[in-house]
Amino acid sequence: MRPAIILATLAASAAARSRSGAHQQRATTICGQWDSVETGPYTVYQDLWGMDSGTGSQCTTVNSLSGNTLSWKTSWSWSGGQGQVKSFANVVTDIAVTKLSSISSIPSTWSWSYTGSNIIADVAYDMFTSSSTGGSAEYEVMIWLAALGGAGPITSTGSPVASVTIENVAWNLYDGYNGAMHVFSFVAPKQVTKFNGDLAAFFKYLISSQGMPSSQYLQSVGAGTEPFTGSNAVFDVSTFSLTAA
Repeated sequence: MRPAIILATLAASAAARSRSGAHQQRATTICGQWDSVETGPYTVYQDLWGMDSGTGSQCTTVNSLSGNTLSWKTSWSWSGGQGQVKSFANVVTDIAVTKLSSISSIPSTWSWSYTGSNIIADVAYDMFTSSSTGGSAEYEVMIWLAALGGAGPITSTGSPVASVTIENVAWNLYDGYNGAMHVFSFVAPKQVTKFNGDLAAFFKYLISSQGMPSSQYLQSVGAGTEPFTGSNAVFDVSTFSLTAA
């Protein structure tokens, strides 16, 4: 749910930098608002875009990259700003900007855990599309593997518009707008701490059942956590991988 202007900046920056594919040799920790770490096809971002709405701190550590599998974690404490997202610690995969109709699969695996006190946060994939390769984001598609402590998605009605099973998981689909951007959020009623599936299946459903144009271009795929409030929280990603074809 990051502002589109921040997404465009991060996506453009990630695309512009070359990647050597070398494995991360040692753990690297970042704590600055816009700090990031590149390793292989991934860039891990702090992305403290909402930090001014509350009080707290956050640091993110990239542990290792083995083949295409990444390990990282973020530690945070945030208070104040009730109902306001403070950050989106996330990993963005370097992908080619591609029309949805041309994407055959986006396989991904993700295993994670969360510890801490009074955590209100989500754990989600966050994907953006546009009607042109370099245009502003027009659609945001989120896949919430967890809604912790009462966190909720953007919604125009306050209720799911559909319930659907995709990649062997039951999801409630919410529909709303963030400014002019159309936001679809698939929310798992129960935490999915181990996900292994094809993200292209979610786009295929939206195209066939919710009127999303297949002519949209996939610009960015992120995956991470959006904290609202909590203390001594540690979001630990033991394994993450993603490719697009």
